[in-house]
Amino acid sequence: MELRSFKTSYHHGIEKGIPRYFRFLASWPVVPTIVISVLMIFFIFSYTIISNFSLKTAALNMKEESEGFWRQKSERKMKLVLSVFPLHSTQEEVDNVNQSSLIPPVNVSRVERIEWFKSKLPEFEIFRSDNLTERFHDRVLEFLNQKCEVQFFMTWIAPAKSFQRKEMLGVESVFKAHPDGCLVILSRSMDTEIGYRKLKPLLDRRFRVLTVAPDLSFLFKNTSVEAWFDEMKKGKKDPGKIPLAQNLSNLIRLAVLYKYGGIYIDTDFIVLKSFKGLKNSIGAQSMDMMSESWKTLNNAVLVFDMNHPLLFKFIEEFALNFNGNKWGYNGPYLVSRVVKRVEGIPGYNFTILPPMAFYPVDWENIGGLFKRQKSPVESGDVEETQLQPSEKSYGVHLWNKRSSRLAVEEGSVMERLMLNHCVICQGIYSS
Repeated sequence: MELRSFKTSYHHGIEKGIPRYFRFLASWPVVPTIVISVLMIFFIFSYTIISNFSLKTAALNMKEESEGFWRQKSERKMKLVLSVFPLHSTQEEVDNVNQSSLIPPVNVSRVERIEWFKSKLPEFEIFRSDNLTERFHDRVLEFLNQKCEVQFFMTWIAPAKSFQRKEMLGVESVFKAHPDGCLVILSRSMDTEIGYRKLKPLLDRRFRVLTVAPDLSFLFKNTSVEAWFDEMKKGKKDPGKIPLAQNLSNLIRLAVLYKYGGIYIDTDFIVLKSFKGLKNSIGAQSMDMMSESWKTLNNAVLVFDMNHPLLFKFIEEFALNFNGNKWGYNGPYLVSRVVKRVEGIPGYNFTILPPMAFYPVDWENIGGLFKRQKSPVESGDVEETQLQPSEKSYGVHLWNKRSSRLAVEEGSVMERLMLNHCVICQGIYSS
């Protein structure tokens, strides 16, 4: 009974879809029955094909609409995730700027160099003040108000694309030795989405690192260098033959420690052990072996309390005797000059650490650190670092000017240092 009803309704449905003239032919007795049957079979076959095609088209459209929906949803989710993270600048760093255009021309007079500098002022991003730099102080205070075990500072004035694996190793080594520490990188170029992407692996592991565009006017305010900076950014001073970025880095590290206190390290410095026990210290780069007194100091690592009087003297010396024509004059030689004058005077209270603390390998021998060591004799100055880095050294300065193009060879001291003090530990053999 049910089967008969189903067949009846099925054929009735087909008949409803048959055009009237076919039904008319079926009722006309002159037309042979076989012709009518053939025509009806043809119509049913065509009807089925058209129906299947329509269903497939509809299904395809539904699939495309569904894929479009999930693609849009995924894109919205991605945009949402990016907006949640602290991308403090919506403008990407313009990495294709020809940085060589900011290097002073050679064989020109002082007056000609000042004129060149005036014409290039708009290209010096470090001088720019905007909404990003205005939030500098608040962002730093908020970030450091996290019960940091130790607070570190770095500076980076080059483009973000230049912040490569070797610089990342320096950052990683900070957190390898200080998992609960905080690191502030003062850099406009790194305070972008590009900089965020470079540091994201560390942020994903919940290490506390902040990239922030510095407000130099705020950092230098109420210090002896304030007037010097105002004249420099107006193009009234001679920047000298040395790229100004290098000298500004020397000054920024002094000012940021004077404002906030903490530890400054260069980006080409590998931290080997905790700095937690250090206080108001600077490292000697070389010693006089006869007198056992220091010959030169270096400013690649500085450990000082906020408002320390020695920092004040360093900044004062920079403002009074700035010379942009001599390499190191406003950096290592500056701290050496000032310490010679104030060493032993009551009230300064600082410690000069031996070279083994921060500079266990001299810049002349840094290449040996990257080469495969075949014998103890071949190691030379590197041998002591290889055997006792954790006992005597807080870290190793890589002297980037000499080592930037060196690759890390397997079996080298550098390989072991990187493997022992990295966090992400990727691409250790890249230059």
